Amino acid sequence: KEIRLHMGFTQEALAASVGVTRQTIIAVEKDRFVPSVKLALELASALGVALVDVFWLEMSKGEKSLAACLFITSVAP
Repeated sequence: KEIRLHMGFTQEALAASVGVTRQTIIAVEKDRFVPSVKLALELASALGVALVDVFWLEMSKGEKSLAACLFITSVAP
């Protein structure tokens, strides 16, 4: 969410740019939906950041899961 806001995107604009609904963006931001690799790449591209700046693998109870980054790890000016 912070990256999206920093880059000046509304949920609606980001959703439209990658072909999903605003509800999908909300679900990803709230860690309620794990996007496909394709969607994760499209989101990172639309935001102008590297995939690892938005998503990373997180160990949780012995399982690997894709987790949404809730903070800016790096954003070029």
